[in-house]
Amino acid sequence: MKHIKLGIFIFLLSVGTISAQVPNGYNLWLNYSQKPNSSIIKEYQKVSTSVYFQNESDVLNVSREELKRGLKGMLGVDVLFSDAISKSNTLIIATKNNLHQDIQNTLETNYKSIGDEGFIIKSIQFKGKQIIVISANQDVGILYGVFRFLRLLQMETDLSTIHIIDSPKLDLRMLNHWDNLDRTVERGYAGFSLWNWQKLPDFIDQRYIDYARANASIGINGTVLNNVNASALILTPMYLEKVAALANVFRPYGIKVYLTARFSAPIEIGGLDTADPLNSEVQNWWNTMASNIYKAIPDFGGFLVKANSEGQPGPQNYNRTHVDGANMLAKALQPHNGVVIWRSFVYSEHDVTDRAKQAYSEFVPFDGKFMDNVLVQSKNGPIDFQPREPFHPMFGAMPNTNLMMEFQITQEYLGFSTHLVFLPKLFEEVLKADTYAQGKGTTVAKVIDGSITKPKLTGIAGVSNIGNDINWTGHPFAQANWYGFGRLAWNPHLSSETIADEWLRATYCNNSKFIEPVKNMMLNSREAVVNYMNPLGLHHLFDTNHHYGPGPWVSNLSRPEWNPTYYHKADENGIGFNRSSTGSNAVEQYANEVAHVFNTVETCPEDYLLWFHHVPWDYKLKNGESLWNGLALKYQEGVNQVSQMIATWNAVKPYVSEAEYKEVDMLLNIQLKEAKWWKDASLLYFQTFSKQPFPKDIVKPEKSLEYYKSLKFPFAPGIRPHWD
Repeated sequence: MKHIKLGIFIFLLSVGTISAQVPNGYNLWLNYSQKPNSSIIKEYQKVSTSVYFQNESDVLNVSREELKRGLKGMLGVDVLFSDAISKSNTLIIATKNNLHQDIQNTLETNYKSIGDEGFIIKSIQFKGKQIIVISANQDVGILYGVFRFLRLLQMETDLSTIHIIDSPKLDLRMLNHWDNLDRTVERGYAGFSLWNWQKLPDFIDQRYIDYARANASIGINGTVLNNVNASALILTPMYLEKVAALANVFRPYGIKVYLTARFSAPIEIGGLDTADPLNSEVQNWWNTMASNIYKAIPDFGGFLVKANSEGQPGPQNYNRTHVDGANMLAKALQPHNGVVIWRSFVYSEHDVTDRAKQAYSEFVPFDGKFMDNVLVQSKNGPIDFQPREPFHPMFGAMPNTNLMMEFQITQEYLGFSTHLVFLPKLFEEVLKADTYAQGKGTTVAKVIDGSITKPKLTGIAGVSNIGNDINWTGHPFAQANWYGFGRLAWNPHLSSETIADEWLRATYCNNSKFIEPVKNMMLNSREAVVNYMNPLGLHHLFDTNHHYGPGPWVSNLSRPEWNPTYYHKADENGIGFNRSSTGSNAVEQYANEVAHVFNTVETCPEDYLLWFHHVPWDYKLKNGESLWNGLALKYQEGVNQVSQMIATWNAVKPYVSEAEYKEVDMLLNIQLKEAKWWKDASLLYFQTFSKQPFPKDIVKPEKSLEYYKSLKFPFAPGIRPHWD
């Protein structure tokens, strides 16, 4: 029988509700400051407060410190911590064995249902007092419970009848950092990498601790420190010592460290002349490497691998399969309880049919062949983190494989850190999509959380948008994408509206005159960017390499699938990629019910129309407009939506500080300028094929097509390095 940990808060409910205040950018959503004129706070300050918190582990120690920090910030008083439970305690956190049996009996909770990471928050009566109990099976559950309780206070939640039983729906909830050893960040738009390798292991930046606090507060329990386009040097003793130092910081916060393993490392740092996964010397090399890592980092999580994709080495270099490569590494990690996360993002210039089909074609035939400690990590859509894609057909097609979702939090294709785009709306759209893999209701969320196929391991990863900018993410509202990913990693069935509401209340304030309009702005922001970048199912129209701004005319790159013209296929007859049964037949990779809907122009949702069909310019859309007019009006609608976002932000100016207002205002105006750029450049280019005038409601372009084609951005941030 597992040893059960029980944490208890005894909290006087006469306190009432608690209010939050405007933070600075560094504090993220962990804003524990208070409005100085709050009558609620003044009332509670009159109450003598003491807390019993039993310290038994590093996890409980940091939980105690977080509680102390939060109550000090929100109440404005020093909370006293006592060494023994007494009548003066108003808050108690302790293990089960130190609590009154009546409290344990009152909880009446099945602890098996919450697992090792779940918790309970419940208001009960005890000896004439209304108290709040926070309990868990393990210390890390107490940590998550403390963070949830503090958030409830931030949000002014009525605690009088609170009863929460919660646990994560997914095993691995991870950030993937695309950080390089020189501190550049691929597709990073918020400064340099957090990891200062030069100063590690001896210098521990306070940011490492605050990074761990932020992740623990939303339940993230894993971090991959280095880029999927990896340097093998990360596996050398010099760097492993530095990785171990970070692991020591993160461990008390329930966070395991993972590393991207370059498949050719046995050659590059091991002195071998091959990396063939079936070669015994290569296998022994990885076995030894795993043992050495676990000596330095006993709770090391495992390896993330990008193989045979975009020039990265892999098992196919030796005529082996993805299964051969993944299972070879899995065997090395298995004795240490480590896992292999094998990315399915593969495509080849030698496949002339359709890039969107290649990952499915390469991986689905191997369903059931991967070891139990392997997870296959697939992007949310079949191309590459586009503003809108249909869900990846692999979800639901590999019931005998541990299948893991990969979202991109950093806005590689959504305006970098200058555009306000609330990504949980995108994530939610994917997670709610019905795969029909086992009949109606087999949503992507149910596939990845294991409720449908019962895999050995479940997981979700988000490509990080974090850098060393003072506010972590470049754009203040991009913090909501980090937060929102964590909340959906904990529970992929949450709504984006709930997440937006939580984040705004924890980060800014609880005033409905601020919350409601800004929440609506956030919830509409993703559709705005789709409209002014890639409407009606268009995709991958971005300029070369850096993906900054429009480049639908680009057609001179060495590989066809790197060119935007490959994806839109605009000509005098129409526009769009025919993936129906009369084209590449990508629809066949979906369940019959989904394929039937996508397969014809008449039944295909217009959000995906040009993704699946090449459509004539004069085709009538559902609103009665021709395709050309409808496309142009969508671009204009996106621009108009950004203008409305600016108006909304202006209206809530009284509820934020002057500095916060100015920062977001400047960024929104950049977004408006670039939305107009997208509209004008794209429509001028597509007009060369449609030969039709702009509809009357379109604001005419300010520049010529030749001007937009001439724009170059050699120093745009986040460009991919080349290790190979």
